[in-house]
Amino acid sequence: MKERQSNRRNFIKHTAAASGMALFAGIANKVIAQATGEIINPAPAPIRIRFSVININHAHINSMTEAVKRGGGELVSLYAKEPELVAAFTKQFPEVKVASSEKEILEDKTIQVILSSGIPDERAPLGIRVMQHGKDYMVDKPGITTLEQLAEVRRVQKETKRIYSIMYSERFENRATVKAGELVKAGAIGKVIQTIGLGPHRMTPKSRPEWFFDKKRYGGIITDIGSHQFDQYLFFTGTTKANVVASQIGNTNHPQYPKFEDFGDVMLSGNGGMGYIRVDWFTPDGLASWGDGRLTILGTDGFIEIRKNIDIASGHTGGNHLYLVDQKETRYIDCSKEPLPFGQQFVDDVVNRTETAMPQEHCLLATELALKAQKFAKVVSLTK
Repeated sequence: MKERQSNRRNFIKHTAAASGMALFAGIANKVIAQATGEIINPAPAPIRIRFSVININHAHINSMTEAVKRGGGELVSLYAKEPELVAAFTKQFPEVKVASSEKEILEDKTIQVILSSGIPDERAPLGIRVMQHGKDYMVDKPGITTLEQLAEVRRVQKETKRIYSIMYSERFENRATVKAGELVKAGAIGKVIQTIGLGPHRMTPKSRPEWFFDKKRYGGIITDIGSHQFDQYLFFTGTTKANVVASQIGNTNHPQYPKFEDFGDVMLSGNGGMGYIRVDWFTPDGLASWGDGRLTILGTDGFIEIRKNIDIASGHTGGNHLYLVDQKETRYIDCSKEPLPFGQQFVDDVVNRTETAMPQEHCLLATELALKAQKFAKVVSLTK
């Protein structure tokens, strides 16, 4: 018993040293809910960069803007063609100046970074223009919708040495996933050999714009909502080279939208581990969240399971739930108060020309795998 307690203390001490926070241990064979207290976000950083926004066709732009502001970014200006979207954004961020054109922002030499959540097939062409104007770029996912766009992005990024960052928010903006990264790095589950990423979404067709139903515009289901899972697969397995073993896509229940896909899944194999991904548009209205997103990280000495947005079985409220099972016990960690470091790391990279938030090659490899899985997917049909 003493040896077991000693091992447990050593694990907690090691994890705290790696993550900067104490991990609350549970009781063997019993899961106990615990809270980690107040959110420990760093104090607002002093202004270090000026940034602007071009095109805001998805609400993800709000959290992207907040992340850069937390990191020390000053929001300067906005350009978008849709008056109603401009009105909503300026209400959220009243300090922003509305520009008369994209050109006005791109040619402002006092701005270092451009953010965008435009229509997906327009995001890469804008990013290329941004880099050619000597600015860094952060774009909502999917940041690129075709392999041809990817090749051009890679060419211009290499030529200009600017940052082309895709906001994989299911990792960067989910506190439980950030915590899982700290635990994996600390060796809590040994060597990671597989990730399983599930990305269900609620469709709500009445709230969706016309381009949402056109595969040419949004890139396909794997390219779009599957992009998060490719990022997490690479990150948690440490994979730098990977192949798509198999993939399939289908429009299984929405014949009224013939250019739409409502289901996709993928098997991956790489030099750091294996991966499985499933995405869909079938979240029912009875769920108190837009999707029961989950991530399982399988290691040689244990596993981690994350309930990102909701935990329907436990009674725990909200999201950011993490379960850790090792050779000794099962633990539950409430991660709702964990800090989100991405914004500050991104601004650090802009200022210092480093890659602490996300290596450039990782960013583009995650997209490349998604695009290949989408392009070569088998089309499934459930007609009998």
